[in-house]
Amino acid sequence: MSRPCHHNHQEPIKLDDLTERLREKSQKITGPRQAILEVMRREAHPVTNKKIMALLPDGVCDLVTVYRSMHLLEKMGLVRRFDFGDGAARFELVRGNSEDHHHHLICTECTTVVEIEQCFPNALEKQISQESGFKKLSHKLEFFGICPECQS
Repeated sequence: MSRPCHHNHQEPIKLDDLTERLREKSQKITGPRQAILEVMRREAHPVTNKKIMALLPDGVCDLVTVYRSMHLLEKMGLVRRFDFGDGAARFELVRGNSEDHHHHLICTECTTVVEIEQCFPNALEKQISQESGFKKLSHKLEFFGICPECQS
């Protein structure tokens, strides 16, 4: 039996709330960081650094600044990194607390990403923890396949 993951599908998080999270971590609210957060706020699925760069207004920053900013935002827990097996890191805004998560179904042909609402039963995590001796377990799960459009 699966259970829903704790992904928050409410209204988009406000930019002011994101910049406040930066201030709480004693980080400067630079123009590029604010623009990157605005892009991340609007994106429903994980995006690459190059895609973030393409979505930024012209002249806001260079690609190196995007990479550095995403590294900082990941370190601060504001974004989560995903690896879909194609060598390109993708990032998604953490909309709730850092325990909130969901999983993805990725097309290996066109890289379409679909969110999966189901998750492992709590009992399975407890069993794995007990058998392994590991504490504070977390997991990431991505399924790969060919979407209906690419099958046509």
